[in-house]
Amino acid sequence: MKQAMALTIAGSDSGGGAGIQADLKTFQELKVYGMSALTAVTAQNTLGVQGVYPVPKEGVIQQLNAIEEDLRPQALKTGMLFSSDIIEAVAERIHSFQWKNIVVDPVMIAKGGASLLLEEAIDALKTHLLPVATVITPNIPEAEVLTGLNIITADDKRRAVEKLTELGPKYVILKGGHDENPKEAIDFFYDGSELKELRSERIPTKNTHGTGCTFSAALTAELAKGKSVEDAVETAKLFIQAAIQNSLEIGSGHGPTNHWAYQENNKQ
Repeated sequence: MKQAMALTIAGSDSGGGAGIQADLKTFQELKVYGMSALTAVTAQNTLGVQGVYPVPKEGVIQQLNAIEEDLRPQALKTGMLFSSDIIEAVAERIHSFQWKNIVVDPVMIAKGGASLLLEEAIDALKTHLLPVATVITPNIPEAEVLTGLNIITADDKRRAVEKLTELGPKYVILKGGHDENPKEAIDFFYDGSELKELRSERIPTKNTHGTGCTFSAALTAELAKGKSVEDAVETAKLFIQAAIQNSLEIGSGHGPTNHWAYQENNKQ
């Protein structure tokens, strides 16, 4: 059986909780060979982002060319892309290389509030990247930026996922972690026709740094194995729930999730 391979195109998190570090840890835990193309280097820890240093567009392109030449992925995800130049370059190569199973995590703002996407890049994201996406996984603030809607009620969420689908992706997962429901986190999963609610227990913890990266990476890993989007989403939900529930208590701010918790739970 051919080894499943997945690519993350994202920024580096020096604190190890998000970005390519979280993605590669997740790929490894799900027994998928992970590769990366760096778009930016960040100086950050659990207290926040101290600096963002983008990789030149040519450097991103060379990384993607190298992957295509020798290590073609079965699935890939994008995270922090930072600028319109990088977004356009990534979208062009996804299209020209005919890469499949594209998961777009539209990373815009870090947990501490630092902007991780230039304002001018939002249009590029909508115009160039979303049309080639298989799945997009925004949280509520990101979906509000992409749709221009104020998302509060269940009806707002329905309108948001429909509007996001109109931008090109085949599937939308609107994550509910930013809701104020104290008992449940409810994600909305939309396949272009049917809307499903994915419910999970809300865990009272501040250690949620990298949850979006980790969830989308788990989804990508399962797609690389040949799973359907529906099955991949189910595993990704279980993976991130275990990662949040089994807190590591690292750092003084928003700590990271526990990337090995899912496998530990499965051994029991």
